[in-house]
Amino acid sequence: MAPPAADARITGVVLAGGSGRRMGGRDKGLVRLAGRPLAAHVLTRLAPQVAAMRINANRHAARYRALGVPVDGDRPPGGLGPLAGMASALAHARTERVLVVPCDAPLLPHDLAARLTDALEAADAELAVARLEGRLQPVFALLKRRLCADLDAALAAGERRVHGWLARHRVAAADFDDQAAALVNINTPEALARVAQRLDAAAE
Repeated sequence: MAPPAADARITGVVLAGGSGRRMGGRDKGLVRLAGRPLAAHVLTRLAPQVAAMRINANRHAARYRALGVPVDGDRPPGGLGPLAGMASALAHARTERVLVVPCDAPLLPHDLAARLTDALEAADAELAVARLEGRLQPVFALLKRRLCADLDAALAAGERRVHGWLARHRVAAADFDDQAAALVNINTPEALARVAQRLDAAAE
């Protein structure tokens, strides 16, 4: 079956603004897997699904720009967590929808955008989030860009929890239990080694 066509209504944004504490403080998006930065793997997976790509990063902007897409810092700056990355994504996109994904998910689904779009439209929701084994995975999210002002206001009011902000909105969920491995986050050196072994096995 052919992969879904790119959706002209969506900008994809790779969230690479975290501190990488469980990776020893390393910038996770630049950690190498099979000879390439993790963020490059994510771009390769997501770019065919959307109209445009951007990266949200607070360190090493030049190295991220070398991957060929625009780079934006958090909004507001200051290491406020993934909500600030989402706010930046919404502020800089020029499409009506924004799909955010983490920089440490190099195996993300080829039909992520299509399935989240289907869930969003079926529920007439404000955003759609991937769900795995009954649990929301809120950094895999398709958001309507008109949420930008609301998210800015929530951050200004002190909101830092993604789930706390989501609870105020109409959220649709798209199940990915059939692709659980595709939503794996590489948070530790051990997880990186496991994914590297999986890629090596697939190449044999």
